[in-house]
Amino acid sequence: MSSSFGLQVEMTIFGESHGPAIGVVLNNLPAGEPISEEGIAEQLARRAPGQDPTSTARKEPDVCRILSGMKNGVTTGAPLCAVIQNTDTRSGDYANIALCPRPSHADYAAHLRYKGCNDISGSGHFSGRLTAPLVIAGSICRQFLLRRGVHIGGHVLQIGGVQDEAFDPVSVSAEQLDQLAKTYFSTLSPHANRRMRSEIEAARMDMDSVGGLVELAAVGLPAGIGSPMFGGVENILAGALYGVPAVKGVSFGAGFAYGSMRGSAANDCYTLDEAGNIRTETNNCGGITGGITTGMPLLVQAALKPTPSIGKPQQTVNLDTMENTVLQIKGRHDPCIVPRALPALEAALAVGLMQLMAEGGKL
Repeated sequence: MSSSFGLQVEMTIFGESHGPAIGVVLNNLPAGEPISEEGIAEQLARRAPGQDPTSTARKEPDVCRILSGMKNGVTTGAPLCAVIQNTDTRSGDYANIALCPRPSHADYAAHLRYKGCNDISGSGHFSGRLTAPLVIAGSICRQFLLRRGVHIGGHVLQIGGVQDEAFDPVSVSAEQLDQLAKTYFSTLSPHANRRMRSEIEAARMDMDSVGGLVELAAVGLPAGIGSPMFGGVENILAGALYGVPAVKGVSFGAGFAYGSMRGSAANDCYTLDEAGNIRTETNNCGGITGGITTGMPLLVQAALKPTPSIGKPQQTVNLDTMENTVLQIKGRHDPCIVPRALPALEAALAVGLMQLMAEGGKL
């Protein structure tokens, strides 16, 4: 099923943006593990809409209700099902796009794939709203991983032409990641954060949108998890990260910068630290070689496209009359999805690492 991910720990996301509810089912979670619902709420709050002018005005409380798989705050081993009720929907805002697909949305492709039966309201199952149950799953997995010494965090690296500082690829710390993971619109530089907000506001005032990059990291991962070729860490994590609808690019470590480097600069030379552990002097590989973790910090970047729903008139085709037409999109949309996508991408990383840890016998 396309909305399911993982084998050892399986995640299935269900629902539509303007349906009664959205939710997630996690199968094969270890039994007897405590789950903090406050921890889930904290991560959902980072993703929630309507927090400031950088996001959509849609207001959703995003209260998570766990229906099964947990008793007295502890996992039972049964499938864990969690739901969020949709409360602030305006399906009428989408009446004019039923037959006029929005540029760069899934409307036209979904119309072809599902013979016109797909729910168009709020983009239905293709909506970024479906990242809320992903955040629930990621928060649960994150709690499992934290108890095993794995810390996950990230920051907005770029919005339009404004860049934040990058992580130190060798010495990013658990404390740094934990602090970033508590914040909405996390950046390393306060100055970059202010400039990014100005960039987003300029796009909003121009009835437009802007894209960006996020940088994610994980520390405390045991060396030696993952597999070569098609079961590699990059393969598994990229599959999870691309579940966030706006993601159009994923890279690890130096990523595409490798294309302009010589081997003498790109290679991560091994050394012994003061405690006698094998480390690398640099970390261009992002903590992964041969699809397997090295014990160095895991580093990944994701590129997110500008929100396709903008206020400017755009060219499209009327699927009923088969004539060119101009579309004026209504509704409430993010001028920049990147700040709200960050906790969803951290969640996807957590779900992917949970899968790899289970596969490697580390749960």
